[in-house]
Amino acid sequence: MATVNKNPETTSQPKSRKGRVALYVLVLFILILAAVFAYNYSFIKGQLGIGTAYGARVACSCHYIGGRDLTDCEKDFEPGMEVISLSLDDEKRRVTASVPLLASATAEFREGWGCVILPEAEAD
Repeated sequence: MATVNKNPETTSQPKSRKGRVALYVLVLFILILAAVFAYNYSFIKGQLGIGTAYGARVACSCHYIGGRDLTDCEKDFEPGMEVISLSLDDEKRRVTASVPLLASATAEFREGWGCVILPEAEAD
């Protein structure tokens, strides 16, 4: 005959307690991560601004002066620039490098000048 556990809460309690502790640890980790990001936000935004300007300029020169495809130009990026995405505007001869919600820069090819970084007001 099978034994019946008269108090089912005693067997499930350690599992739920472990689950709650794991949830608290996860929430604490996310809060610490958010605090570190908030503390370093201006530094991160500045570095991304430099990276997008560099990426736009290099990709513009590679595409309009070197005659290479934009996807091939991404090979010229430095390590760590994988988060930067490129978009091309052939009509205006511009390349825009961006990191969504954080930074963006546009470079335009000008005959006799090469590729120049545009100010934000002119890039729109």
